[in-house]
Amino acid sequence: MRTTYGEKVLLVDDSKAITRLLRDRCEVVAGVETETAGSLAEVMASIESDPDRFFLAVVDLNLPDAPDGEVVDYVLAHEIPVVVLTGHYDDATRERMLAKNVVDYLVKASVHEIEHAAHLVRRIRRNREVQVLVVDDSRAYRQYIGELLSLQHLRVLYAENGREALAVMDREPGISLVVTDYNMPELDGLGLITALRQRRGRDDLAIIGVSDTNQPSLPARLLKTGANDFITKPFLVEEFYCRVTQNLDLVEQIRAIRESAVRDYLTGLYNRRHLFEAGEALYSQARRGHTSLAAVMLDIDHFKRVNDTYGHLAGDRVLKEIAGVLAKGLRRADLIGRYGGEEFCILLPGIERDALLAKLESLRDRVARTPIAHGAEQLSVTISMGANLEPAETLQALIDRADAALYQAKEGGRNRAVMADDLPAVASGGLNSATSAGPPTGAAPAPPPPV
Repeated sequence: MRTTYGEKVLLVDDSKAITRLLRDRCEVVAGVETETAGSLAEVMASIESDPDRFFLAVVDLNLPDAPDGEVVDYVLAHEIPVVVLTGHYDDATRERMLAKNVVDYLVKASVHEIEHAAHLVRRIRRNREVQVLVVDDSRAYRQYIGELLSLQHLRVLYAENGREALAVMDREPGISLVVTDYNMPELDGLGLITALRQRRGRDDLAIIGVSDTNQPSLPARLLKTGANDFITKPFLVEEFYCRVTQNLDLVEQIRAIRESAVRDYLTGLYNRRHLFEAGEALYSQARRGHTSLAAVMLDIDHFKRVNDTYGHLAGDRVLKEIAGVLAKGLRRADLIGRYGGEEFCILLPGIERDALLAKLESLRDRVARTPIAHGAEQLSVTISMGANLEPAETLQALIDRADAALYQAKEGGRNRAVMADDLPAVASGGLNSATSAGPPTGAAPAPPPPV
């Protein structure tokens, strides 16, 4: 059984117009690369060359050389999940396709269905990073639901009762969806949902209750207790998939809205407002615990030259690339945000002076060695940094001291890091005293780096 999948989607339809539309919507809506085929022979040639590059296939049920859905069997035999497209709907064909364990069965009767297919592709791709917990005391039903979810590329975890589920949730805080039975020993579905909602809200964790009970009031009780949705056993596979997809989409949309309020739209780093809100918490913790908190201010050297020479789109690309390099070079506990323009601020709790200097040098070197593609050209930039590890009366004072050190780093020739010492923060032309990491300050200023 395949455990790894590629990044491409195989689109199979003998109509070039539908293939073009589907390819466009998959690339725009789902952001995926696609390959196309118009016959079973073309599918065979494409898959045999390298089946592992496909994580999904969207397949027309009737092709000129495969009129009875033979292409579906061929693709499934290579362990590539399949979404079936067909020009007509009938119960017999639907039952036959779903019995093959395809991901879904869609009728291509309108542009809306093509759009639906593209959204489904996006959902399947995202599901590879989504954890789902299935809770049921019946091993057979746990496995059944788990297999359905695995077909959607979801990462499935299991628990046989509510208490075990809570232990799994403690070990795996990234779980986004819980599918739980109602009738279970030790801790039933109502008790589990109540406990889960004390830990995580509806906008952060989706819960689907499942039961075969005939109690008319049970769905309302589960929903009022904290479930997002409810489904009765036995259920239609398509209904189950729709409910799973809708609940995951809703949680992701709420998270995206929440993130957009605290993230810089261009770089994806925290914005200045959130940097100060979260930074105040770090500052207070450091003061209470008598631990260190370092502030680093940095900016991209000669950034105006990049914009003037290559245009603002190139400047935006540089900002995004450098933001990514900086974020990858930090610890999980560190906080980084875009301060404004080409300036960034980093707060590092519990770090010692030597480790901080080593971190600054590492970041400086990473940026200097990162090529940034701009058309046929490769741009390169450097950064200047100022850091302060000394206690300050306020977070703003801590950052201001780092900003003064940044000024000295730029005055000293750029492409370097300057560490503020324990003397008064500002003197004429910079700091009274500082040490630096990077190129020696005693040498003549280095020529401007290439851009």
